[in-house]
Amino acid sequence: MLYRIEIENFFSVRERQVIDLTVGRKVPDEPGRLVPIHDGSDLRAPSVVAIYGANASGKSNVLRAVAFAAWFIQSSFQQQAGNALLYQKFETKEMIGKITRLSLTFAGLDGMMTGDLSKTCPYVYTLELSSRDTEGDRVILESLYYRPSATARMSRIFERNEDGEVKAAKWVATSKELSVLKSILRPDASVISTLGQLNNALALNFIRSANAIDSNILLTRFEQSDSDLLKQYARNDLLLLDLNRDIRRIDLGVDQVHIVAENGGPVARFVHAGLDGALPLLIESHGTQQFFKIYPLLHRALALGGIALVDELDVAIHPAILPEILRWFFDPDRNPHGAQLWMSCHAVSLLDDLLKEEVVICEKSPSGATEVYRLADIQGIRRDDNILQKYLGGVYGGVPSIG
Repeated sequence: MLYRIEIENFFSVRERQVIDLTVGRKVPDEPGRLVPIHDGSDLRAPSVVAIYGANASGKSNVLRAVAFAAWFIQSSFQQQAGNALLYQKFETKEMIGKITRLSLTFAGLDGMMTGDLSKTCPYVYTLELSSRDTEGDRVILESLYYRPSATARMSRIFERNEDGEVKAAKWVATSKELSVLKSILRPDASVISTLGQLNNALALNFIRSANAIDSNILLTRFEQSDSDLLKQYARNDLLLLDLNRDIRRIDLGVDQVHIVAENGGPVARFVHAGLDGALPLLIESHGTQQFFKIYPLLHRALALGGIALVDELDVAIHPAILPEILRWFFDPDRNPHGAQLWMSCHAVSLLDDLLKEEVVICEKSPSGATEVYRLADIQGIRRDDNILQKYLGGVYGGVPSIG
């Protein structure tokens, strides 16, 4: 569960923007929709976060911030030294000369000190990157803190400064691991990613957690190929079984999907009622193709209790189908491990199915900077308000100005 993020000087986000999804005990209970942020907490946060705004308002960049942090934790050590990191600063001379800051607050297992893997507690990961008027990307600060109990203060797991010095709790790593870390830690790589190369148990746990964040954001500039997608279906019988259950339920006109071997690789064949032959993916409707491509991302998040970051989930998918996909994340049987969906969206009809706590709005200022706020932060919004009508009327912002 990711329930608070801070973004500063990252793509279209110029000034520090904070998205705090937490809601207090007085907000009416919504089982499966507003869930405790961690064990023992009275605060709750939504299982689904829908980001609305005009084109180019910065919706994708909110998702990209989370995807980038997850990539940096997992894979920054593997990137060739000296290559630019996979992000941009706000594109002005002033902001290129300033730091970029990202901070994620999330629930994770409380097992590092106590060994209890049945409970969750809050963690805060913070990353600050140097200005780009220096020689290459450089970490100014990287830290990970957690609070093991409701009465405890936030405790440092590790903190690293701009000189590459790392202070860590005694239980984080052995003295030998810390000695090796000091010698191999690069200024453009994560402490966690680097410790993972040493098979450090704590680092591997956090890398696995970051790996449970899946996205269709083109962070590495290479979209998953159809060949890789088909291999994913071919290797996972349960994924294909569940796809066939859901693709029929939401009535895409497909009775069955088969993955067969042709010309040395897997190929998808779609069986339709009334047709004598199965059709290839290439000539299926754009909506069916989109669902087929997005489904593994959603399926994996639900299976692992991860986070699905889906940019433009509503593209080519009928508005009547979208509430059904959201319900998967509200259903304890479909979502037994507390998976979360973050999505950018233009389908305004979906606002009739969303709570105000589930809606985030992006707007572009006259200077081109993204401003982010929750719908629930706007004073005076009642649960019986016609959110759809008021949004379209421009009451909440986040709609295009035409003319």
